[in-house]
Amino acid sequence: MANQPLAFRMRPKNIDEVIGQQHLVGEGHMIKRMVDANRLHSMVCYGPPGTGKTSMAIGIANSLDIRYKLLNAATDRKKDMQIAVEEAKMSGQLVVILDEVHRLDKAKQDFLLPHVESNLITLIGCTTANPYHSINPAIRSRLHIFELYRLEPSDIVEALDRAIADEEHGLGELPLAVDIEAKEHFANACNGDLRAALNGLELAAYSTPGDDDKIVIDLANAEACMQKKSFSHDKGGDAHYDVLSAFQKSIRGSDVDAALHYLGRLIEAGDLESISRRMLVCAYEDIGLANPHAGPRALAAIETAERVGFPEARIPLSVAIVELCLSPKSNSAYSALDAALADIRSVDTGEIPAHLKDAHYKGAAALGRGMDYKYPHAFDSGWVKQQYLPDKIKHKQYYHPKNTGKFEKNLQQIYQKLKK
Repeated sequence: MANQPLAFRMRPKNIDEVIGQQHLVGEGHMIKRMVDANRLHSMVCYGPPGTGKTSMAIGIANSLDIRYKLLNAATDRKKDMQIAVEEAKMSGQLVVILDEVHRLDKAKQDFLLPHVESNLITLIGCTTANPYHSINPAIRSRLHIFELYRLEPSDIVEALDRAIADEEHGLGELPLAVDIEAKEHFANACNGDLRAALNGLELAAYSTPGDDDKIVIDLANAEACMQKKSFSHDKGGDAHYDVLSAFQKSIRGSDVDAALHYLGRLIEAGDLESISRRMLVCAYEDIGLANPHAGPRALAAIETAERVGFPEARIPLSVAIVELCLSPKSNSAYSALDAALADIRSVDTGEIPAHLKDAHYKGAAALGRGMDYKYPHAFDSGWVKQQYLPDKIKHKQYYHPKNTGKFEKNLQQIYQKLKK
């Protein structure tokens, strides 16, 4: 037991010991309800590395006092799964915890499916990949899907405190004194990966010089063992929003170097969610019609970053940020909508013209609905002059195209031609 890694030894014995993931194991939530009802169903747990997928699966089996077997879809053979099924037949019930379930090949899948269907085995698959993209529909349709979220620093600190105090499975037999700055560094530097934080703590505990009375782990020890310098960034504080504000304003101001600097700060904080949100907002709010392809390309970069995770995620993000910065800028589209909304909220804009009203019902013609409507496709140019705005605002102009970017310049020419 002592030779096993600390992260392995500290795996929860039941779901009450699971760190974080209260949206699943908290009172009244789905997995807690399954356990309380003693009705376990096959499932997939997916989420970033170190969020406790396998640990949660073990905790579920232990909470229900059901035997479990750990297998890996990539490295274990079909024969290993056959042995698990035979064990299930002997014991009556078995939970098979299958790591990397997205790598299950067709032969193994075809073997497992009937036993999952008959509930001879309860399959709990674990994966970092989105099961809607990576798992064959035949097996996915038979499994409940639960997403685990990246752990918060407060969750990591709670787990570290448990490991420091636990004399049987943790480091409780050592005379450890861990500074709060060191704990916070372990918690922040691991980017939500509890396994990485526990590995760092274990390395610090056994490599830091001390005496019989005390081994002191300070910030410098923590930085050395996590191979990462301390970085001050409180995701819930003012500094966080200052960085986000500077990030977006640098993109809007077309300053590539500044935007990459603030992107780097957010990456160091492991805050992919905020990066993604601001990139998409910039693509549509600040660039808009000046480069309408920027939005879909930013989204593609974000999805790639989410798929590969840090540190590789920085690569697609950097490509997208350079494009967003150097794209021409225009806020004309949403400014036009805001102007329209302002009128709707404060002005009597009048009735919809009768020729535009719905005429797809009996009696509409008698009410004058849809009469005299000119169908644009009936004309050679695909366009015909007619009134669309209500009478009270028929001369209103909301959209004011900007002379930035080839795309919006072309729209400007078309718009001005139609207005004439």
